[in-house]
Amino acid sequence: MSRSAHPAGPRHADVMSEGHYLAPADDLNVLDEKVWSRTVTRDEHGALTVGGLTVSRLAEEFGTPAYFLDEADFRARCRAWSDAFGPGADVFYAGKAFLSRAVVRWLKEEGLNLDVCSGGELATALDAGMPAERIAFHGNNKTVEEIERAVAAGVGRIVLDSFQEIVRVAHVAQSLGRRQRVQIRVTVGVEAHTHEFIATAHEDQKFGIALAGGQAAEAVRRALTLDGLEVVGIHSHIGSQIFDMAGFEVSARRVVQLLAEVRDEHGVELPEIDLGGGLGIAYTSDDDPREPHEIAKSLGDIVTRECEAAGLATPRISVEPGRAIVGPTAFTLYEVGTIKPLEGLRTYVSVDGGMSDNIRTALYDAEYSVSLASRTSDAEPMLVRVVGKHCESGDIVVKDAYLPADLAPGDLIAVPATGAYCRSMASNYNHALRPPVVAVRDGEARVIVRRETEEDLLRLDVG
Repeated sequence: MSRSAHPAGPRHADVMSEGHYLAPADDLNVLDEKVWSRTVTRDEHGALTVGGLTVSRLAEEFGTPAYFLDEADFRARCRAWSDAFGPGADVFYAGKAFLSRAVVRWLKEEGLNLDVCSGGELATALDAGMPAERIAFHGNNKTVEEIERAVAAGVGRIVLDSFQEIVRVAHVAQSLGRRQRVQIRVTVGVEAHTHEFIATAHEDQKFGIALAGGQAAEAVRRALTLDGLEVVGIHSHIGSQIFDMAGFEVSARRVVQLLAEVRDEHGVELPEIDLGGGLGIAYTSDDDPREPHEIAKSLGDIVTRECEAAGLATPRISVEPGRAIVGPTAFTLYEVGTIKPLEGLRTYVSVDGGMSDNIRTALYDAEYSVSLASRTSDAEPMLVRVVGKHCESGDIVVKDAYLPADLAPGDLIAVPATGAYCRSMASNYNHALRPPVVAVRDGEARVIVRRETEEDLLRLDVG
């Protein structure tokens, strides 16, 4: 199936993108299984389907732009992480990636725990029935009101991020007659190979208490003296979208050294170590993420080896995959509005969404893939930049990719791996309406987060 071709920029020539050569795939109609969720395929007419439903039908019912979440894939990834780590470890889904009441119920049913980092996330978790003891509460500046709600609800752990917070949580716990289980978040000085804004373990950033200079040891020392706190472990997190396990090895070694110092000074072996999350997913065919069982074995071996060397009992390990679970389970569906070829450069393809539904390209220089979704095409590949409809030159969804040269207004295109952070970080810039999240499973689709309306915007604008 094809349409009349539009004038286009470079086609078969490879182009340089972010330090590597970008070449068109051998067949633009083929879907890379690393990038797409498990039930995504093409039907006999070439249209993209998810959960047995075609994108044309989904677009007609739910409109575009919209996020379509493969519920079966989400659940399968939850089970894969739970099975990989087994009953001797804890898997906490990082709610910041994407959270809704439906997601909380899926997590509860699949046996995962949940970490939250705001009062709103905590409210969503509790409202949807997540047992409080399976919730961990993060954040570098939790308010007294948020802490009071968390302690009163009985959350399983609060991750302490500063000296002030140690005192703050202890005071709240004592005032409520509780003894709150806590972990101390430390920065271990590991520079993850990732964007500066998502690297979280080097000293010059806002999270945690530095190991350097004995600050983390002092934090443990103070927390152990306060009646309202039960210190159960150490927490670290080295960044996001990480493929190389070497950083985790260095981090684990330094955290175990701190555990040994605590034992030697206080005679206490803390029973937990949380290595955070940050494991990467495939946004493009160049990405090569690890499977959960590989990650579990690697982290388990690292911690066991370091503890044996330090003469410590191996603590209970916790991990916090968010993106690694929800990221690959969803794609964003757009309708093509205008096509603007720039001779000798590329073709600009404008869609009906943009940076209001995916800020990551502008914020992190993130890379994405894109495919023609409503049909297949035998036309030659053309180099495109998929852009949004907002009044910003940086309003880019996909920087460089190839689409068929017969792409036309009205075609549907899909950007995979948008389950993590895209809806969570969505905005009303230019008074755009945030798209819905639609869960698809076994031939049925249902809205789990509805599309915003103009009435929603005006209701908040009290004049």
